[in-house]
Amino acid sequence: MAKVALITGAAQGIGKRTAQVLAERGYSLVLNDLHGLQQTIASLPAQTEVLQAVADVSDEAQVLQMVTRVLERFGRLDVLVNNAGISLIKPAEATSSAEWKRVMDVNLFGPFLLCREFGKVMLAQGKGSIVNVASVAGLLGIADRVAYNASKHGLIGLTRTLAAEWGGRGVRVNAVCPGWVKTEMDEKDMGSGAYTDADIENRVPMARYARPDDIAQAIAFLADEQQSAFVNGHTLSVDGGWVADGSWESLRLKKR
Repeated sequence: MAKVALITGAAQGIGKRTAQVLAERGYSLVLNDLHGLQQTIASLPAQTEVLQAVADVSDEAQVLQMVTRVLERFGRLDVLVNNAGISLIKPAEATSSAEWKRVMDVNLFGPFLLCREFGKVMLAQGKGSIVNVASVAGLLGIADRVAYNASKHGLIGLTRTLAAEWGGRGVRVNAVCPGWVKTEMDEKDMGSGAYTDADIENRVPMARYARPDDIAQAIAFLADEQQSAFVNGHTLSVDGGWVADGSWESLRLKKR
């Protein structure tokens, strides 16, 4: 029987590529987003079994409905990928309460709800893997992103806490921390004038953006109970060396 994976934010970017990678590995998929998922579904192998779950992950009633639908269709869930997220680029002093709350709702409260509800399913099964998509912004402070940074720091805290609570009952919980990834979200953020390609490429020791596939392959590794059987509570940086490199820019560029 094929394993079942749920991916939130699956309509584009990292979520879409993760769906493709897991489908190639034989998973049945539950794909979630606020928007239509037809482009993602059309990109999957024809034999992939897919359940569409259009829902707002920050709405408790919609999450509970998603659980019911998944159990009715598959009777189980083996992998949960909490990928849905939104960004906000704004100075802290200009960030409104409503903006802060919306970022927290989607980036942190939503993953908590999904972990809590699908965690119950996995605990009853005695096995499962949860992968939370955090960010280098969950490991470092990056200016003009107070809500986003705080939400991703919180997501790493959630990951470690659940790993401690659930690891002994067969459920592993890990996080990936991407650096800057070339996705639709990045294009929108860069379009605001907040940064340029050179800003990112000059900061990354590997001198490029991440690709969605770089992150998707890391997620697939953490999802796989054979490849990462004893990995629990880990935050895997997939950032080209961003967090490792404390050099100033001229020194970093001098070494290329």
